[in-house]
Amino acid sequence: MKKPDFSNLNALFINCTLKKSPRQSHTRGLIDVSMKIMEKEGVEAECIRFADYDIAPGVYPDMKEYGVEKDDWPEIWEKVNAADILVIGTPIWLGEKSSEATKLIERLYSMSGLQNEKGQYIYYGKVGGCVITGNEDGIKHCAMNMLYSLQHVGYSIPPQADCGWIGEAGPGPSYLDKESNAQNNQFTNRNTTFMTYNLLHLASMLKVQGGYSNYGNSREAWDDGTRWNFENPEYR
Repeated sequence: MKKPDFSNLNALFINCTLKKSPRQSHTRGLIDVSMKIMEKEGVEAECIRFADYDIAPGVYPDMKEYGVEKDDWPEIWEKVNAADILVIGTPIWLGEKSSEATKLIERLYSMSGLQNEKGQYIYYGKVGGCVITGNEDGIKHCAMNMLYSLQHVGYSIPPQADCGWIGEAGPGPSYLDKESNAQNNQFTNRNTTFMTYNLLHLASMLKVQGGYSNYGNSREAWDDGTRWNFENPEYR
């Protein structure tokens, strides 16, 4: 089996814990498993904690233009735009992704109308995944929501693009707590490893071929009147 070369890739992990640094984040604990694999494969990987920034709610690129005093999103956007891979990490609260994760997705959506050099939407050719931790059920539910949102704005989602760990329902030990033994959970470790490599494989394939062809999916071409094989009496 030939070992692929992933060293031309870079990944951004955004930890959507509700805790500001330096408080311990169990979600970051599982993110680190994936990040370490990437780093060993020569991938440049960075993790930022969303709650450490003053990110305004909203669906515009810079909310300061809409009366907000401070908005750090443009700074985060530079990192998002430069990354081949974006992984959203979130804890589960009341069966849902965190409020920080919701805000992140809304701000990702605020940039989705931008276009790349091919006239495609800006996230075309980028790959997305998610990491989830908690003490109650909801991994698949949260993953469905986040992965759908990522693909809707243009990210590509590989097979097995999510991983997670949950403890028993109700109060109890979390991922990094020694008594949980979570770091030895083979199901979580396998899924985290598979997710990481699937993200790398898809990102590598897309990078090698220069992303997607813009035949049939260029907003710029559509606006200029190109309709490819679409037929409608209005355009005949």
